[in-house]
Order: sequence, then C-alpha cells, then structure tokens
Amino acid sequence: MRHEYVDTPEALAKTLSRLGGEPILGVDTEAAGYHRYQDRISLVQISSRDENFLIDPLAVPDLSSLGQLFDDPSVEKIFHDADFDLRILDRDLHLRVRNLFDTQIAAAFLGERSLGLGAIVSRYLGVDLPKAYQRADWAERPLTTGMREYAATDTAYLPPLRDRLLEELEKIGRIAWAREEFERREQIRWAEPQDSSDAFLRIKGARDLTPRGLAILRELHKWREEVGRERDQATFRVLSNQAMLEMGLKAPTTTGELRGISGISEGLADRRGRDLISAVKRGLAVPESELPSFPVARRWERDPAVEQRSERLRVTRNRVAAELNLDPGFLISRAVLDEVARSMPATREELLAIPEVRAWQVEAVGDQLLETLRS
Repeated sequence: MRHEYVDTPEALAKTLSRLGGEPILGVDTEAAGYHRYQDRISLVQISSRDENFLIDPLAVPDLSSLGQLFDDPSVEKIFHDADFDLRILDRDLHLRVRNLFDTQIAAAFLGERSLGLGAIVSRYLGVDLPKAYQRADWAERPLTTGMREYAATDTAYLPPLRDRLLEELEKIGRIAWAREEFERREQIRWAEPQDSSDAFLRIKGARDLTPRGLAILRELHKWREEVGRERDQATFRVLSNQAMLEMGLKAPTTTGELRGISGISEGLADRRGRDLISAVKRGLAVPESELPSFPVARRWERDPAVEQRSERLRVTRNRVAAELNLDPGFLISRAVLDEVARSMPATREELLAIPEVRAWQVEAVGDQLLETLRS
C-alpha cells in the first residue's frame, strides 16, 4: 500500500496542505499497549481518497496542527470503532474530532453481527485485509516496511467503505439513526482510571483464593506493576495472572517450589526468583487482622413487578429487533430496558427523558415499549 511517512514538522505542514480541501478522510491510530506498560499513541494514519499518510508522533511530538483539521465540521472523519482512538487522541494529543463517520456503527445499523474492520471490508468491498501486524509493537523504531504498509491499509479502505455503508443506510432510511450515534460518539473523552489499589481483586480467579492467598496476590501484583513501569513493559509479559494465582494458592518460598509454578520459566526464576519469593513472604507476613477481602456486595431490593415488566420489555425488544434485523443489545440494552421498567414512562417524551435512551431508539421501538408497559 503506497504511503508517505511523516516524521518532521516540515513534512507534517506539507501533509496538512495537501489534505486541505478534502471532504472526507479516513483516520486511525496505533498504540503500544499490548507491549508497553502504558498505552500511548504511536502512529496516526490519515487517508484521502488518493493518498495515505503515516504521521509519527514519536518523531513529531507536537501534532497540535492536526487540531484544525480534526475539528473542521466541513471535513468528515471516518474511523472504524472510534471509541479508543478518540480517547487516546484526547489524552495524548489533546485533539478532538467533529463530523465523525464510524463504519462500525454504520455496519451495526445494517444488521451486521461481525463488526471487525476486516469482516466489514471483506463483505462490502470484497477485500481481505492483512492481519500479520495486529499486535505489533508500534512504539518500536524504525517501523518495518510490513508494519507501515499494514498501517496504511487500515485507513486506505475507509473512504470507499464509508461510501458503500452510506449507500445501504440511505436505502433503508437509517442514516439519521446512525448520525445520532456518530454525534454521541464524538463526545467521548479520556477519563482517568479509578483507584487501582484493589486491582488485584479484579483478576479472574482471585475469588478462589483464601484471604492469605489474596495477600500474596496483592504483593505479587504490586511487584509486577513496579517492574512493568520500570521496564515499560505490558504487565502480563512480566508475569501472567495464572502464575500469580497459583503462587497465591501454593505460596512458594524456595527456588525449587517456585520452579514448580506454571508459567515460571527457568529464565524468570533465575532473574527474578528472589524478588518473587520476597513478595510471597511479604504476603505471608501480613497480620490476620489486615488480610484483604472482597467488599460486601450491595444488596438490591428486588421488585417483582419491575422484573416482570423488564422481562416483557425484553420480549418486545427482541421481536422488534428481529423485524429490523438488528442485534437486540444494539437496538436497546438490557440495562436501559431495566431503567425503562423502573421509570414507567407513559409518552415518547418521558421515554426520551430517561438517560441513555436515544431519539432513534424511541423512533425504532418506543411505541412498542410504551404499549407493552400499558398492557
């Protein structure tokens, strides 16, 4: 895939000049979270109908000049599943996007269930996209020729894909529905993660451990975070969750016992064995009164009437979804239906006033839901 690599401020200025006046642009980002401790933007791809550009934020850290382009309402920016891209553009580059077309959302409104970019491009353009670099380390430099071509391909097909999806949406009268979702997605911003001190409790399988095992898991998790941050390495590459869980269960305190843990290689035992055993011993030394535990789950008051209404609403939702050839959860989620059941709206206006209910959902299924509540 032909492309130009933009790695100087001068090249960036020329790129923006060449993109000036383009009515639609395909946009994507690549990040390094699969390999690095902190996910960070490592590449920005932009394609017009005729040209493909790869912009290197590691070589050109100041990409503020992209702001005018991304914020220009006369230029349609095409993403596929823009959620993560919008968050990382906001966090790392302080860039926000207006006039968004999200091909994943568009495909969902056409009734597609396989919503990956490869599946959608194959179905609507008859092209099989490469997959070899989906989990590449995009923070490495220099990027290989294959990585560059892969990255360019991700955006090169977005303009023609948008055309095909738009054509199909207009045929079935759902473009206004899609536009509403596009506008909502434009509002996505980066949110700082919540307190991570209890992150070890959210590891799948942690509930199978005793309080003492949880204390060991906590120490191992803390150690893993420190090493990952120090080495700028994804934590699962430092030590797997499964190895930590097994260590919480077996509490190895010697090198021999450590080598018997699944996922602990000879090399890891040699390099980090002393640190791992020290973490286990710290967990074993925690006083009984200070052992960690899972918070008591909040008990919700059951309301049989609300539950019955929710179930009837789901039956109605599923029927309408089948008629519209839409995924039921995409048409309206179970959580929103539960809120509708609690709120008992009597009119379209009251239904639309419920948080997370969209205008297009009221148009698509609102009357049926209200009739179900009345009955």
